[in-house]
Amino acid sequence: MNKPVAQPVCEAVQRNCHIADARHAGDDTVCIYLMKMREFFRWEHGFGFSARLPNEPLSNWLMEREALWSELEEEDYADVPVAGEQVPPFETEAVNRHLLEEGLVYSAGLGQRARPHFFLARLVACEERDGYRILTCGEEYARDLSAPPAMVQGSTIFLRREALRALLWQKLEEWRWNRPDNALGAAFGCYDFEGRLEDALEAMTNQELDTVRLHEIGEITAGRALGPQWREMLAALPRSRSELIARAVKDLYADCLTTLPELVAARRTPSLHYYVANLTGMRKVLFPALLAAWQAWRESGDWDVFARLIDTGRAHWREAATRLLAAHERGPAALQQATQDLIDKHTL
Repeated sequence: MNKPVAQPVCEAVQRNCHIADARHAGDDTVCIYLMKMREFFRWEHGFGFSARLPNEPLSNWLMEREALWSELEEEDYADVPVAGEQVPPFETEAVNRHLLEEGLVYSAGLGQRARPHFFLARLVACEERDGYRILTCGEEYARDLSAPPAMVQGSTIFLRREALRALLWQKLEEWRWNRPDNALGAAFGCYDFEGRLEDALEAMTNQELDTVRLHEIGEITAGRALGPQWREMLAALPRSRSELIARAVKDLYADCLTTLPELVAARRTPSLHYYVANLTGMRKVLFPALLAAWQAWRESGDWDVFARLIDTGRAHWREAATRLLAAHERGPAALQQATQDLIDKHTL
């Protein structure tokens, strides 16, 4: 990738990315880790998605990167040098007050299981709406091994187009191993990946970036409805099963507020397939009715099966979140029991 004008900023951010990777790369299974490393190598060395990666340079790079992580694992995250100041790395707004004027976007935040994420990218668009801001990012100049396509920090949504494009490519490669007849295959089947791979990947990225945007807007809307107590509860649950369940509940509430209503209203078939394909982990456990609705819709073409389910889901996940907040007020044991009850008694 090309380097931005703000080279010292890029180097500081990438160093923090390396430190985060040194501490958390081992959180993944070996298979997932190796796949992420291949794609990280592809990004770092500028290989196209259809290019065959050279085995020996990749192997050497892998050993060098793991050696670097060993050196950095105990290091503190570095300040970011902007406008003659050293800004603490997690003060995203302070850094962006300077960088946005230069056409750059910076982000530092915590993802699932309190894993830090950092990136520096080119600013593509800035949109102000209803008390929040959407920053759409293009080419990325610094990033860590795990690159979520979007994040919400306070009242700012960060959309990472390049990260989403890479994620779609990774999922396509995984699906091609066995080519199962599932929701992911149905989503890919809406595009000409066999005949025009780059064009298909571009088209799907454009579609799904909007789906990601809808989800993050739902996250903000759900967050406003649940109040600051929700963030306080999550902060008390780092790296726990209860955290995963609570995050899944809010995700589903957010999607019943914005994502699913918009996809269904616009009859966005490829995006609906892709949404269901990504219904994994706790969200899949909690919301089996959505998979059943997708199967019924795929057979009948009746979009009304989703409309009815969305209305039910909106109320159901709001109530589930409210129960978790009430349990949190009673203490850790009550919250642990409430999250287990969601699995045992209150799936939808």
